[in-house]
Amino acid sequence: MTSSVLPYLLLFGPLVGALAIFAVPVGTGPSRVVEALHVASITAVLALALVAGGTALAAGPISAFDHWLLIDPLAAIFIGLVGVVGFLTGLYSLGYIRHDVAHGLLTPARHKLYYGFFNLFLFTMLLAVTANNIVMMWVAIEATTLGSAFLVGIYGKRSSLEAAWKYVIICTVGVAFGLYGTVLTFANGSEVLADPEGAILWTTLVANARLLDPMLAKLAFVFVLIGFGTKAGIFPMHAWLPDAHSEAPSPVSALLSGVLLKCALFVIIRYYAITIQAVGPEFPQMLLLVLGFLSVGVASFLFFVQQDLKRKLAYSSVEHIGLILLGLGFGGPLGIGAALLHAVNHSFAKALLFCGSGNVLIKYGSRDLGTVKGLLRVAPVSGVLMMAGALALAGFPPFNVFVSEFMVFNAGLGAGWVWLTLASALLLTVTVAGFVQIVSGSVLGKAPESVRKGDVGVAALAPMVVLMALVLAFGFAVPGPVTTLVGRAAELVERGGKAAAEPPTVIYGLSTPLRVEAASR
Repeated sequence: MTSSVLPYLLLFGPLVGALAIFAVPVGTGPSRVVEALHVASITAVLALALVAGGTALAAGPISAFDHWLLIDPLAAIFIGLVGVVGFLTGLYSLGYIRHDVAHGLLTPARHKLYYGFFNLFLFTMLLAVTANNIVMMWVAIEATTLGSAFLVGIYGKRSSLEAAWKYVIICTVGVAFGLYGTVLTFANGSEVLADPEGAILWTTLVANARLLDPMLAKLAFVFVLIGFGTKAGIFPMHAWLPDAHSEAPSPVSALLSGVLLKCALFVIIRYYAITIQAVGPEFPQMLLLVLGFLSVGVASFLFFVQQDLKRKLAYSSVEHIGLILLGLGFGGPLGIGAALLHAVNHSFAKALLFCGSGNVLIKYGSRDLGTVKGLLRVAPVSGVLMMAGALALAGFPPFNVFVSEFMVFNAGLGAGWVWLTLASALLLTVTVAGFVQIVSGSVLGKAPESVRKGDVGVAALAPMVVLMALVLAFGFAVPGPVTTLVGRAAELVERGGKAAAEPPTVIYGLSTPLRVEAASR
């Protein structure tokens, strides 16, 4: 493990950007200074996130702040998600928020607040995925609630303020259970370690997990799964998610669904690695499989009956979080690797569709699928991107979600969970039908004559085109560095960070080679 200033730079970039934006005086219109600071901040985050991933691949784990900060292969995956999705949704925000200011939905003061809290939100998520100190990990997840709640309620309407308060209350109460799990884990570790202070660090805990009291480890994992599972949108702790995602500005919805849920999952995966070393894989995997299947099943039907486009997409997020849990629950190198890859694939596809929902709002002024018709005729480029994103999230080839879903089900069959895998696949057909409804009705239907034809500006379309390119690229062939990161992260979770003692095994998910190490027991 090497020491570096990279984690400091990664964290200070968006934090300094947020503080600088807050310091800009409010004018009579959208501030170009604020937008310039915002672009500089998200560009720095993207660049440093890519450097962090490359450094973690080339030089191994990176630590800082007396090992309180850590960038290992698992963290590098989620740092990359924050960087890429944060950058693209941040660029999309420029055109979207200008439109809202021009139409009186946001004041110049709220324009500044939006960009300030957007960058603060990025900072809290980066802190969560770089934290090696388990208490700081909990604090960072709690801070993401405070940072993003203002974005959810930025419009100041009754519905958005209600959604923001519901989000704060449910997530704060839920994450309190995560604190109980954190305290139990620390107390458990401090009793068995020669240096009790080392129990505050995840790397120390996972390396000595076999010394932990099994009953306390199980209890801690249950609390962690409830607490951070609330933030991840796992059923039945998902009640805040549809309201918050539907009321927030569309780029914020993309960030919430594409990145925030994954940051909470990241913490669960950290504790999952400790638990399987402490008590064996059976107990945590069974919990994950039960909650994953329930999330897929319930969310599929709730998704199908929604008429609000953004609420529909929100329930789709709950379903895909369930699929990630299933992959983790199936276990083994393929199951864990498939879950991590699905987290990446879902982030790109969901960010694309939430940005597309922003274009729908700009053109139609409504999220009601009964009103939104003929998008392809009204705004052709937006229509094509929305149609492709819907097909991607429905799991059609050659899009990226198909690859990782195929790998999750392959892992389930390989692990012997045949009926559970088949039942989950059958439930996904309900979701497919829902996305086909979006495509056939809202994208391909007859356009209302009252809606003026003409696409949204380049500022809103360009980030979506890049997201679409990523969705296709990860569908045809996942980039080599990403497969290597996923493979190393899967090994880290499977072994608790121990080096592999056997030659590497190459597991193929469709046409994409996913390199992971052979499991040792």
